[in-house]
Amino acid sequence: MAALESEPSLSGLEEELTCSICLCLFSSPVTVPCGHNFCAACLELTWAGLSRGFSCPQCRATFEGRPQLQKNTVLCRVVEQLQGRAGAKGEEQEEENGAVETAGGCWAQEPPVSCDSCREAPAVQTCLTCTASFCAEHLRPHRDSPAFRDHQLCPPLRDLQQRKCPQHNRLFEFFCSNHGACICSLCLLGHKLCPTIPLEQAKAAAQTLLKKKLVELHNHSEKTARAMNTVKTNQSQSAETASRKKELIRNEFSEIKALIEERENEIMKAITEEEKRVWNKFDYIYSVLGNKKNEIHSLKDQIEMALTESDDVLFLKVMCHLNVNPVLHSRMQNDKNLLSQISQRGHWAGVTSVRCGSSVLCPLWSLLQVPVGFKAPELLLEFCHELCLTVAFVPWSLFPTGQTLFSSVDTAPTITPAPAAAAAAAAGASKELIDSFLKKPREELLQYAANITLDYNTAHNTLVLSDNYTRISISDSFPGHKQHPQRFTDYRQVLGFQCFKRGIHYWEVQLQQSSFCAVGVCYGSMERRGADSRLGRNSKSWCIEWLNSRISSWHNDVEKCLPNTKATKIGVLLHCEGGFVIFMAVGEKNNLIYKFKAQFTEALYPAFWLFSSDAALSLCHMKE
Repeated sequence: MAALESEPSLSGLEEELTCSICLCLFSSPVTVPCGHNFCAACLELTWAGLSRGFSCPQCRATFEGRPQLQKNTVLCRVVEQLQGRAGAKGEEQEEENGAVETAGGCWAQEPPVSCDSCREAPAVQTCLTCTASFCAEHLRPHRDSPAFRDHQLCPPLRDLQQRKCPQHNRLFEFFCSNHGACICSLCLLGHKLCPTIPLEQAKAAAQTLLKKKLVELHNHSEKTARAMNTVKTNQSQSAETASRKKELIRNEFSEIKALIEERENEIMKAITEEEKRVWNKFDYIYSVLGNKKNEIHSLKDQIEMALTESDDVLFLKVMCHLNVNPVLHSRMQNDKNLLSQISQRGHWAGVTSVRCGSSVLCPLWSLLQVPVGFKAPELLLEFCHELCLTVAFVPWSLFPTGQTLFSSVDTAPTITPAPAAAAAAAAGASKELIDSFLKKPREELLQYAANITLDYNTAHNTLVLSDNYTRISISDSFPGHKQHPQRFTDYRQVLGFQCFKRGIHYWEVQLQQSSFCAVGVCYGSMERRGADSRLGRNSKSWCIEWLNSRISSWHNDVEKCLPNTKATKIGVLLHCEGGFVIFMAVGEKNNLIYKFKAQFTEALYPAFWLFSSDAALSLCHMKE
C-alpha cells in the first residue's frame, strides 16, 4: 500500500525533474539567472554560436551577457535518488511478477511476447545469443548455470528475425555509416573499407545529432516568429503613413489650387495629364520624410530637456546648439526675396531647378513639369521653397544609388564622367588631378574648407560629444544616448552631420599622441551593428587607423601597413567627382599618408572611431 501511495508523487516529481529541451531527466543540471534548470549539454547546444542575445529557452528572459552556469548539486542528488528508486522498484516488480510490464514495454497496447519454450507464459527476457525469448521458469538456467553466463540478455523482443542479418542469419552488431545499414560480424569482411561502429555507439551518435537538430529548429522557429512580428509592425506603420500621405497631398494641392485659381483654366489640361505621375513622386518624397520621424522626436525631447535646466550657464550652452530658428528664418526670407525677383522678371519659363540659400536644389518644377512660359505666383514659389527646406533633412542613405534628389552640401558643379572610349585617358587625367592636389600648399586647400560637426544620433553610447559637437571622447560611466536606428551599437564610432555628394571638401582632425583611433569616410548606408559596422571592414568605408605608433589603411576588410608619422593633425581631402580621398599629415614636408581611389556612388559622411579609453579626437575649426 505504501508503494502504491507514493507512486503518484514519484510521477509528479519526475515531471519536475525533466529538462524542457530534451524532455529527459536532468543530466548535470545547471541553473540560469531566471531560476530555470536545464541539462548542461542541452543549454550549451542552444547557445552555441551566439555572441549576444542570450535568453532562457523556457521563459524567454534575456541576459546582457553569457551567464556563468553553476551545477545544481541538489538537483543532481535528487535525480540520482529518483533513478535509483525507480531501478530498484523495477527489479523487485520483475522478480515478483515475472516482469509482465517490462515484457510489454512501451507497446502497452500489444500482447506480450510469448516464451519460445512453453509458448504459453509471457516472456521475461530475450537471449540474444540463443535468439529466443523465455518466461521466468525457462529463464532460470540462464541465471543459475555458469554455462549461460556469457549469454546476452535484454528485455523481450518481438521480431528477432528483423534483427538478424538475412545473409548470415546472425544478429546485427555493427552499423556501417557509408551504407547506412546494420551489419553482423561476418559482414565486416565486405565492409573492410567502411567506417563501422557498434550499434550502441551509433545510436548514441544519432541521438546527439537529432538533439542538436532539434535545438537548431527551435532557434529558427524563434527567429521566424520575431521576423513575422517585425513584418506585421512594418505593415501597420505603412498603412498609417499612407493615410497621412494622402491627407497631406490633398491639403497641399488644395492650397496650390486656391493660389493659382486665376490660371486654372490655362493649365488644367496639363495638370490632369501629369496628375498621376506627380502624385507618385510626392508620395516618394513623403515616404522619405516619414523616416525622419524618430529624429524629429529626438530633437523635441532635447528641447524639452533643455527647458528643464535651472542653471543659467548650462542652459545657454545647450541653447546655442538648439536655437536655429533665427538663422533658418533669415535664410528663408532671403530665398523668398530671390524667388520673388526671378518671378517678377519672368525667368520661370523652362526652369527645372532653383538654387536656394540653404544649399538645396528645388526639384518641384521638374516634378510638376510646368509648361514653358508659365509665370508662377509668388505664394506658390514660397510654398515650393519651404517644402524644399523640409526635404533637406532627408538622409542620403535612404535614397537608392543613382536616384538621389539633391545633395545637402553643394559647393561645385557636377562633372560629366568620361566616356568608356577614353578610359585610359581618364585614368591618366585622374592621376594628374590627384598629383596636382598633393602639390598644393595648405593655404590653397583651405578654399575647400568644410566645418564638420558630429551627428548625435549616430554616436555610440560610450562616446561623449563636447565643444559644440566637435570633440569625441570615451566615458564608461556615461549614461548613454537615447535609442536611435542610426546609432552605432557594437563599435565606438560616430559620423559627421554633413554629407558630401559632389564637389571638393577639406577638413582637419586633431589626434592625441599614441592613441588607438581611426579617421575616414563612409556611405550613410553602412551597417550600424554587427562585424560589418566597423570602419574600414566593409566596402562602404575608407579609413586610416592608428595603433600607438603603427599606422595602416583599411577598406573592404583589407589592411595595408603605412610608414609612421609623428603628425597629430590630419587633413582629409575629398574629391567627389574625381573619386578619391586623400589623408595628409599637416605640417610635414612629405605630407601624404595614403590616398584611396574609388567610384563613389553615394553621399559620403566623415567617420571617426575610438578604441582606447584615453583616446580623443577634435575637429579643427576651418576658416570661413
